[in-house]
Amino acid sequence: MPLGRPHQGHFGIIVEVTNWEYARLEYRAAGTLGADRFMDWTATFHHPGGVLRWGTDERFDDLRHLNRAGAAGWQAYDRAAQHVHNEPHRLSVVTYSMRRPVP
Repeated sequence: MPLGRPHQGHFGIIVEVTNWEYARLEYRAAGTLGADRFMDWTATFHHPGGVLRWGTDERFDDLRHLNRAGAAGWQAYDRAAQHVHNEPHRLSVVTYSMRRPVP
């Protein structure tokens, strides 16, 4: 094959590659149960444009926050949970890793 000529064999040419931007939705316990039956949770969204505080829930209800991120084009691809030490039945933080194609 002469130099400078592209190979026309079995291999295709990649025309388009998706570039991703990444974000994190952090759902953190805001206190202890105390006399309250439910623990408060705060949702914070970290993205390339900065940090957004998405409010506080009286009980663990991350679905509306995940739907909000999904409406903005974000896809959750990983979930990590941290438990309170010596109390595996009690969550402390839940973090969702998110991505979306760069517009």
